[in-house]
Amino acid sequence: MLKQNNRLKPIISTNTLLNLKKYTTVALSYFFVVSFLGLLLRFFTVVPINLNFEYILHTHSHTSLLGWLYLGLTLIIYKTFLEQAQVPKLKKRIFIISNISFLGMLVSFPFQGYGLFSIAFSSLYLLASYWFTWFAIKYVPEELKNNFSWKLARAGLFYLVISSLGTWGIAPISATVGLDSFWFNNSLYFFLHFLYSGFFFLTLISVLFRILEKRKVKFSSKLQDKFYVHLNMGIVLSYFLSVIWTKPPVIFYLLGIVGAVYQLYGYYLLYKILLPKKASIMRVFPKYSFFLLKFAAVLLAVRVFMQLISGIPYFTELAFEFKGFIIGYLHMVFLGIITPVLLVFLAHFKMIRLPKNAINLLLFTLIITEIMIFYQAAAYWLKLPLFFSYNHFLTAFSCLFPIAIGWLFIRNLNFAFKR
Repeated sequence: MLKQNNRLKPIISTNTLLNLKKYTTVALSYFFVVSFLGLLLRFFTVVPINLNFEYILHTHSHTSLLGWLYLGLTLIIYKTFLEQAQVPKLKKRIFIISNISFLGMLVSFPFQGYGLFSIAFSSLYLLASYWFTWFAIKYVPEELKNNFSWKLARAGLFYLVISSLGTWGIAPISATVGLDSFWFNNSLYFFLHFLYSGFFFLTLISVLFRILEKRKVKFSSKLQDKFYVHLNMGIVLSYFLSVIWTKPPVIFYLLGIVGAVYQLYGYYLLYKILLPKKASIMRVFPKYSFFLLKFAAVLLAVRVFMQLISGIPYFTELAFEFKGFIIGYLHMVFLGIITPVLLVFLAHFKMIRLPKNAINLLLFTLIITEIMIFYQAAAYWLKLPLFFSYNHFLTAFSCLFPIAIGWLFIRNLNFAFKR
């Protein structure tokens, strides 16, 4: 009897991992598509293109946030917290419904922007995200419910649901006051803020703690509780930084700045928690993966500092006047912080291979294009000259994104279907 159990256990584990590898390849395919859409947006600046720029921008952002990052993170949650949940049909249905919504948005946004079909598929995504949240909370193993890692993941799922309130507001707002109103923009910022500051970041941190918990790494519960409280206060209150551009009453400025300070202190506490365990973390992750985590941590510190100074009205107006600052900031967050950490965790769980040269090319392209984007914004601000054929050079360097991400995708196609 013992021999039969030993035979069955690896078979279940292998099949589960094989399915997750296939699903992860789907997420990588969206990442590949996102890179081409981003490149297409760059080509708008150098050649005439008979497409609507705003519609392509919406397609690019939704496919990036949902098709790549949201899907990748939900797969990580499956692997980290829900692997024991023996409900493969339910898991598959949630995956299929989610992908129908992603593909629907990918097809509809380029032709109508925020219209009937794109809003319908966006609503389908919201329902699928609620289904996934219910699934995760219901099927998480009893022995994990009191773990700090699950406490963080559960908070992340809470922010996932909260973020949806911004999306639900889009249809009535577009039908009443229009897409150019500040209500529409604030709804988008609400969705974006709680999705990435809440769900994305807390999920990644929860996975890190779960990996270390499995290695029996011990942390100060007092520090963990302080970190949890301060970071969540920071996430909630720092949303008010997103509405400062409307020049609201002074209380909104104060709440936003208080939120930024809470967030700064929260991430300082995270640093304080993890620093003494550096040797343990280095034993868990290969050298290159640890480098990627450090790279993301440095950019996270930059991001927290940028949010802090954005509470100063002068810098808020600066960012909204010169959009390059916002574009550079968002690329830094999604490509420089969230994506490298997500890739490291996917590789840790053997859901993907991590080709070093492809990732190096991706980081090189990110650094070069970020320098160029921030320089352009600073040049407009300070009235500095732009070098000759700036847009052509930026577009040329941006061509490296599909090459790097395509390289990553192709390397993982065979790996995903290999038993």
